[in-house]
Amino acid sequence: MKRRIVMSMLAGATLLASTLLGATPARPAVAPPPDAPSTRARLADPPAEFGTDWHDPVTAAPPVTKPQGRSCQVTLAEARFRDFTPYTGTYSPPEGCGDRWSKVVLRMDGKVKGRQFDRLGYLHVGGVEIFRTSTPQPSPDGIEWSVEKDVTRYSDTFRARHDVEMLIGNVVDDTYTGIIDVKVTLTFHQGRPASAPDRVLTLDEDTLTTPRNSERIVAEVYATGSGGGCEEYWYLAVPSNAPYSCRADGGPYREVQIRVDGRLAGIAAPFPTVWTGGWSNPFLWYVVPGPRAFDVKPIEYDLTPFAGILNDGRPHRVEVAVVGVPEGQSGWSTPVNVLVWQDAERAHVTGKLLSSAGGDLANSSTYTPGSEHRVNTEGAHRLTVAGYVDTSHGRVTTTVRRSLVNTSTHRWADGENPDALTATWTDDESVTVDGRGPARTTRTHRTYTMDGTTTVGAGDRLRTALTLGDRAEVTQARAGHRTAWYRLDDTYAGDATYTINVPRDQRHAVGTTSERYRIRGSGGCYDRTLTTVQGVLTEERRGC
Repeated sequence: MKRRIVMSMLAGATLLASTLLGATPARPAVAPPPDAPSTRARLADPPAEFGTDWHDPVTAAPPVTKPQGRSCQVTLAEARFRDFTPYTGTYSPPEGCGDRWSKVVLRMDGKVKGRQFDRLGYLHVGGVEIFRTSTPQPSPDGIEWSVEKDVTRYSDTFRARHDVEMLIGNVVDDTYTGIIDVKVTLTFHQGRPASAPDRVLTLDEDTLTTPRNSERIVAEVYATGSGGGCEEYWYLAVPSNAPYSCRADGGPYREVQIRVDGRLAGIAAPFPTVWTGGWSNPFLWYVVPGPRAFDVKPIEYDLTPFAGILNDGRPHRVEVAVVGVPEGQSGWSTPVNVLVWQDAERAHVTGKLLSSAGGDLANSSTYTPGSEHRVNTEGAHRLTVAGYVDTSHGRVTTTVRRSLVNTSTHRWADGENPDALTATWTDDESVTVDGRGPARTTRTHRTYTMDGTTTVGAGDRLRTALTLGDRAEVTQARAGHRTAWYRLDDTYAGDATYTINVPRDQRHAVGTTSERYRIRGSGGCYDRTLTTVQGVLTEERRGC
């Protein structure tokens, strides 16, 4: 029943990252695959219920495209995680492939069997976080999975020898028997060098010292709410006056902020990741994970308006905070990388922060009691920052505008049965670069959705029906004329039922899941749908 599947989390946030980090190519920096004819295949007949084995994890996302020609491979890590002891090793650059690459691809191969929770993991090279992931929950007979990620942006890190640290924290005992076995490699592809950052920096005790000739600065934050507490399900939090297991004074509104020397420099909506044990129903995720679960995408902030301040050669405070987390409560991880492009013709690039205007953060989370408890939440925030740098090719002004909106309705009855949430998050951003010719603007409209209900019925049968959406629209324009566009729609839907409070072999679980991953844009089209029933991949559809 098993098929070896490589999962790629290439599109979506990777495109958005490349768009923000690149210059302004004639078409999106990561182009969709070329149009393909429509196909539909019925793959297998499902059993009446889940057994002790099921299909290896798979997603509908496209694979990472790889250039033809010479490549070199380096093994970063090989480890068997059974506790919270990190793997440590040493990375050395590849031999025979030079030190400028057209693409660098990370691949993680994993396997686990027995019984185990989903676990969160990270991989650092020279202190730079290049990969954050979570794991699938295994079948008794065992599963294998692979994830690929384009990590070309970290090329500066890969040019030198560095320490490697990887951890997928795990607990193995008589009940939870699954040891997580992984191997991670980097493949370096020769060819025309990609437009990668000149430097990749990390913070030193929340301080940053940039090269004095920095002309573009982007921070990325791998923000995750996890760890088993309420912040793992932050989107379900309710005000402290409501009778629910997870409470926060301001309700579920969360916002990831970055500050430079105490001044607000960026805002973003965190992605509402559902891990593979989420919504009290692992049968939803055994084969098809939720969007981004296996490859956590960093939030990106264009800090170029602050380059004039940061380029003085002194350390500056750069701090990240998650708005809405109850004081003293843990559960969020926010490691920071800083990507820098330098002006090779200047020893010192001067500049000035022109403006930093943030509206008041609006957050209303209202509890209405009754036989059906209800919390209605509306949150919003805006920020505009602008600044210029005087480069060897003239003055360049960067203006960044970002607008966040969150609406949700959380309904539950006594005993939190049923428990339902309908929520939408939007994160709109525009970055305008004025200088070196006509002004160039990249506009990104991100939308995340969640609509689900969990109910426990007769015979202790727990049922969860859930739909998740990860959508983005990107438009690039020069002098007001559109030059490229891109639209992503990644939709997951699942409906699974099993008996709770019984041994694993008496759960009599049934479930249907599907994912449709669509890309449209000036670079082409991609459309793939997967369907599973009782852990069997029953249908695959492709078409544009």
